[in-house]
Amino acid sequence: MEALINKYRDLLQQTDISFVRGLSNKINWDARAVCIEGARGTGKSTLMLQHIKSTLPLHLTLYLSLDDLYFKQHSLLSVAERFYQEGGRYLFLDEVHKYADWQTEVKNLYDFKPQLHIVVSGSSILALQQSNADLSRRLLRYHLPELSLREFVALKTGVALPEYQLHDLLENHQAIVDDIKKSVTSPLKFFREYLTYGAYPFFKEGESGYLMRIQQLINVIIDYDLPEARPMEVSTLAKLKKLLYIISTAVPFTPNITRLAEQISTSRNRLLDMLELLEKAQLIRNLRSSSFGISLMNKPEKVFLHNNSLIMALAEGQANSGNLRETFFYTQLSGAGYRVSYPKMGDFLVEQKYTFEVGGKNKTFKQIADEPEAYLAIDDLEYGTSRKIPLWLFGFLY
Repeated sequence: MEALINKYRDLLQQTDISFVRGLSNKINWDARAVCIEGARGTGKSTLMLQHIKSTLPLHLTLYLSLDDLYFKQHSLLSVAERFYQEGGRYLFLDEVHKYADWQTEVKNLYDFKPQLHIVVSGSSILALQQSNADLSRRLLRYHLPELSLREFVALKTGVALPEYQLHDLLENHQAIVDDIKKSVTSPLKFFREYLTYGAYPFFKEGESGYLMRIQQLINVIIDYDLPEARPMEVSTLAKLKKLLYIISTAVPFTPNITRLAEQISTSRNRLLDMLELLEKAQLIRNLRSSSFGISLMNKPEKVFLHNNSLIMALAEGQANSGNLRETFFYTQLSGAGYRVSYPKMGDFLVEQKYTFEVGGKNKTFKQIADEPEAYLAIDDLEYGTSRKIPLWLFGFLY
């Protein structure tokens, strides 16, 4: 166990707390049990270590990564019980999906160690979603999205900027742009950079190798995470990758399910299952009409990659500008927790209230003229007018 403690202390010493994700302030860290979900590479481990370093007494805490070889021969329960007996009260468990039957052992710790606070996290969303019902009732779940444009600017420059609520942004966007430009003189410059390499915090480790790391991340999710969570054939993994590539190079992608199934040599129902699987793995977003609800058998009206960095890594220079714009808008609104669905008119319906059309400088209100709460989200625009709002500004919602 001493070896585990030494690894934890080394990690903690190397943890930088100069930039902390906005989710940290929204988590109820005092809860008995917390689960932090999020796609690979979003910074879940760092978030836990930062919380420990900035707020908790060192002697009361222990951070464990359950993919450590130590747990091939020792149980989590034995380590946790010794930690508790020696006065430990805050246990952080990372990569929990790598440990067999972690749900049962965490449930036992929760039930029989009433003074123990437990935080769990893992890179496989599917594995975390499959936690049993008894444990799910005990866990407060939080989702860590990819970086917003606001967070990207803060991480890159050290300039901390406020979050804005959507209704404030719609009503006061000109004043908000003025406030932002007091600290960031060229927001469009950062917006362009964000579209290429801004979704994941590891861009700080080198922009030149960023897209290669994204490709590696995709391969790990498809080749290892998905088969661990759900048995599947090797041929299915290749089809999933082909499906991602097709989506990445498309104009905002309205799928013809029958034709797409033929392209990747599968059946219609199997294709719908693959789209759902990729969505749960947080590699794509399926935009559905709110009038039909979410159902596997209801085909999505549009399909997007989960963020712009995935597009840039997969499309290899063939990214469509319309796809980049709409993906950015969708990811920023979803990351901020707003409900986004497919409208009767326009590109997006937000919170069943606001209709948005996303486009370049020449985009007009023609398609959404009859909608009562209609707005344009416009690229290549620093300042907006009335209901015509700069696209980049939607990156300041979280």
